[in-house]
Amino acid sequence: MAGSAHGHTPAAWTGVIISFIGFCIAGVFMVAANVAGFWAGVGVIFLGGIIGGAMKVAGLGMPKESEAVVAAREAATETAKARV
Repeated sequence: MAGSAHGHTPAAWTGVIISFIGFCIAGVFMVAANVAGFWAGVGVIFLGGIIGGAMKVAGLGMPKESEAVVAAREAATETAKARV
């Protein structure tokens, strides 16, 4: 799986970083017993997903593979299985 570069895009990094900040906010306010702050952190988590998705739609995410690439991968897999 190391050769696929899964998630190594600006959209993925931005979404994960914003969501991580939201988890930190929610965690701090959970320990502090502050309900409003906790839900604000949960809101930031969802905001990270929305922003990451918007960036992907804007072209900053992984491009979808074409049918030719998928077919070539399947053919290579079948060839490798036949050799074993």
